[in-house]
Amino acid sequence: MSGERYDVVVAGGGIHGTGVAQAAAAAGYSVLLLEKSDLAAGTSSKSSKLIHGGLRYLETFQFGLVAECLRERAILLRVAPQLVRLLPFTIPVFERTRRGPMLVRTGLSLYALLGRFGPGAAFSTLARREWDSLDGLRTDGLRAVFRYSDAQTDDRRLTRAVMASAQSLGAQLAMPAELLAAQLCDDGCEVHYRQDDREKTCRARVLVNAGGPWANDILGRVLPRQEEFPVSLVQGSHIVIDHRFEQGIYYLESPRDGRAVFVMPRENDTLVGTTEIRFRGHPDTVTPYPRERAYLASVVEHYFPALRGAVAGKIREAMAGLRVLPEGKGHAFHKPRETVLRTDRKASPRLLSIYGGKLTAYRATAEKIVGRLAPHLPARTRMADTSRLPLEPADDG
Repeated sequence: MSGERYDVVVAGGGIHGTGVAQAAAAAGYSVLLLEKSDLAAGTSSKSSKLIHGGLRYLETFQFGLVAECLRERAILLRVAPQLVRLLPFTIPVFERTRRGPMLVRTGLSLYALLGRFGPGAAFSTLARREWDSLDGLRTDGLRAVFRYSDAQTDDRRLTRAVMASAQSLGAQLAMPAELLAAQLCDDGCEVHYRQDDREKTCRARVLVNAGGPWANDILGRVLPRQEEFPVSLVQGSHIVIDHRFEQGIYYLESPRDGRAVFVMPRENDTLVGTTEIRFRGHPDTVTPYPRERAYLASVVEHYFPALRGAVAGKIREAMAGLRVLPEGKGHAFHKPRETVLRTDRKASPRLLSIYGGKLTAYRATAEKIVGRLAPHLPARTRMADTSRLPLEPADDG
């Protein structure tokens, strides 16, 4: 049985867990991260893989979230140029789409303003003579086509790069290692976990619960018992089709319900997503539904007539992840995307749980968490600034 001591133990190896490990190690704290299977094994490898401000969140007046994400996008473009890159996004506006040209233009102008007119802020409209070059996009009823820039990444590789950065600063990684139990004490907690078929114990000043959809499962292993935070789990599915679009990413509006659907070409195929369906069940069981595959295929076929009736046969893969949103009434599309941080007590917290969060803002969220915990942790010498630390692709082996 090990009796090692750490300032911070993190449970969960998704983008937020690795982000906290990096931020804490950069601040000089001793860190151990526990991951039960593999880095980015859950939602952090099943996102839309976009580093963006969330243009559609302007509709629900989440201006602070958009501004923060655009700031973080600029940082990631600077520190991770091999992992995050700007690409052209195309927004076609039709007679029957819910968002007319004036609304889209206003949204893009506000997007640029919130991004402080930084990299990728400019947008334009495509002349009619250019419409026929858009991968066979339907032109009947087409009123306008806008072009702007946002960023794309490989979410799994980004997560691994963040963890590699944390390890270069002294953080330790135990993987696969499952948290079995945590006992809160006056000055921290005792953490019990299983690694290599052996049960181990360590001490931590603070346990950070970065379990994502499994956060309340982890909370249930903590003594004394903690009150669960009420959340909705929202399933988002993607399909990968054996077809590549050449003119960048398309930001489409589903003709069925007005939801945003991205058509995102990759090296040899195209990722299409996402859906939003209330999930009821255990996170381990999440899987794409046939109706989600059909929904996404229908959006592609609606806008690209040459593919009509063919997309279903071109689906080479489908994947589903879970987003954590505050519990409440209403459709998932309208729920706020803020990240909720919950501690076991206000003074000298021993446990902090993360609920929600966006891939783009992972670094800002991690810095907020470390800043919140710092007054209750031992004084340490800062080693680095995560907004300036280069992120290099990690060895996938």
